[in-house]
Amino acid sequence: MRISETLAEFVVSTPTQSLPPLAMERAKMSLASTIASAAVGYRIESARLIREIEADHGGNPQASVWFAANKLPSPAAARINATASDAAASDDSDMRSIAHIGTIASTVSMAIGERLRSPGSELLAAMVLGYEVAGRVDEALTPGRTQKGFHGCVSTIFAAAACAARLMKLDQAQTAQALSLAATSIGGLASAADTSCSREYHAGLSALLGTQAALAAQRGFQAERGILEHPKGFFHVFGGQAIEDVTGALGDSWDIVTDMAVKLIPGGHPYHAIAEAAMNAAIDGDVDPAKIDRVVISAIQLQNWRGPQEVSDLISAAHSAVYFVAAAIADRGFGWDHIKPEKMQDERILAVQRRVEFDPAPPPLPDRFPHRHGGTVTIIMKDGGTWSSTCRMPRGSGPRGISWEDIRSKFKRLAPASGLPDDQLNDCFDHVRNLELAQDVNTLARLLQAGRAAAE
Repeated sequence: MRISETLAEFVVSTPTQSLPPLAMERAKMSLASTIASAAVGYRIESARLIREIEADHGGNPQASVWFAANKLPSPAAARINATASDAAASDDSDMRSIAHIGTIASTVSMAIGERLRSPGSELLAAMVLGYEVAGRVDEALTPGRTQKGFHGCVSTIFAAAACAARLMKLDQAQTAQALSLAATSIGGLASAADTSCSREYHAGLSALLGTQAALAAQRGFQAERGILEHPKGFFHVFGGQAIEDVTGALGDSWDIVTDMAVKLIPGGHPYHAIAEAAMNAAIDGDVDPAKIDRVVISAIQLQNWRGPQEVSDLISAAHSAVYFVAAAIADRGFGWDHIKPEKMQDERILAVQRRVEFDPAPPPLPDRFPHRHGGTVTIIMKDGGTWSSTCRMPRGSGPRGISWEDIRSKFKRLAPASGLPDDQLNDCFDHVRNLELAQDVNTLARLLQAGRAAAE
């Protein structure tokens, strides 16, 4: 069978009850995290613009626009909600490639699940399977797609197509068509995502186009089912390797368990482990920032991923290794407040930023996955004292374990930005926590809308 057909058979035929409880639990965590991030992103201008565009288009009121009072066609709602989540840079990342697969799986599954009144357990199963398909595709593209200049949305679209296909109960042939259409639908340049609001634009398109691919396949639209492995096809164009692993040992392990990381601090996930290392070194040495001579970051993956030395807004701060490290040293930690302008202008942090440099010869990576391995931060004091710490993976990473306590803390901190009442948000979180018991996901959808929970 072609790759699209093998993946489609996996998506269609895997029983919900066969999925590991931990994988289903991680899907709920991803959904709660996505909602929290979208609450912050809702009021960011880029998210507002996409919301206005889709509202102007209008259409069949199938799925909720989170934190608003209107409904739109499910592809439009998925686009809006994914854009909001990604805009805040506070959602999730895959540890192999930093693709935000969970945002796409969450928003598309909710949009389609609401339209179809899908049971909560089926929505979670769709998320687990959609994450698996996208994760396997992006693993094959790591680091090739980045080296060729492409953004993670070229992989996350497969989560959208797979989640939608599963919830829509497409058969194997239709699902293969949905995945094939997804492969030929998406683009996105990494450089634009690193320096502008293109990042969240990519996320919105991934959700929109992946959903539309499933809808087109349902209607009978025919694509080239061999496009993934074709000599001039998807994997060839985007720098794929180890293609056999995309369909190998399906179901033996689950990417949403082994490789998903929920952000417990904002910004680019490649810098989270580095910030944790910086914090630990500062705490271990009881470091006075005014007495620092220099700070050295040792992480080979950051040689071409350093970001700006100085920051002035969310975009630049989210992509600056120097800012993460300096703030983590000066404040003995990095948190949600560090994306606020007053922190970016803090003279204590700015002084440390000017002393940060990079190891010119860091140790090589043990594999081809640059974002699995964190790095080391060394603080050299003016009196000659040295404090060093290494962090391979930050809190919130799958292999370290993800706790509901951390997810609840994130939700309580970020979700109020939505403007929804506290009691409604509490009900929302509790509903996500027990979503596998829900007869359908529509109660959760109502809880995510302004003015609807009390009215219905």
